[in-house]
Amino acid sequence: MNQAPVSELNRRITEATKLYSRLVVLVGRSGSGKSEALQELGAKIHSSIVNVNLELSRRMLELTERQRVLRSQQLLGEIVSAISGDVTLLDNLEILFHPGLRQDPLRLLQGLSRNTTIVVAWGGSVIDGHLIYAEPGHREYRRYPVQDFLVVSAESR
Repeated sequence: MNQAPVSELNRRITEATKLYSRLVVLVGRSGSGKSEALQELGAKIHSSIVNVNLELSRRMLELTERQRVLRSQQLLGEIVSAISGDVTLLDNLEILFHPGLRQDPLRLLQGLSRNTTIVVAWGGSVIDGHLIYAEPGHREYRRYPVQDFLVVSAESR
C-alpha cells in the first residue's frame, strides 16, 4: 500500500478539527485503494469503518419509498452517532447518490461532520477544482466546488 494517502489523511484530520464542517474526502476512482487506505487508517487510529450501503440499506429495508426519502438523513445520522471515537470512517457511499432518496450527498455529509470528524471514501475525481461523482449525463452525476471540506487523493503519487 502506498503510505502517502494514509499520512495525508492523518494531516487532514488534524486540520479538520479546526473547521466548521470537519469533513475529509478521500477521492479516487474504483480500484485506487480508497478502502485499503481507510482500513489502514482505521487500524492506526483505532476506528472501525462503516459500510454506508450496508448499514443504511438495513435500516431502510422495511420503509416505504416515501419514508426512505424522509428518513435517510436521520438514519445516517444515527449510524454516525453510534460510532465511538473522534473520527468516523465511511466507505461505500453509493446509496446516498440514488435518485430515489433525493439527497444531496455532500451537503448531508457536511452536516453530519459538524459534530464529529468524518473521513469518507468518495468514488470519483477532482477536476478543475470540483469534486466529481459519476460521469456527466449519468443520473447520479454530481459536481461540487472543492470548498468547506478537505480532499485527499487516493491515486498513486
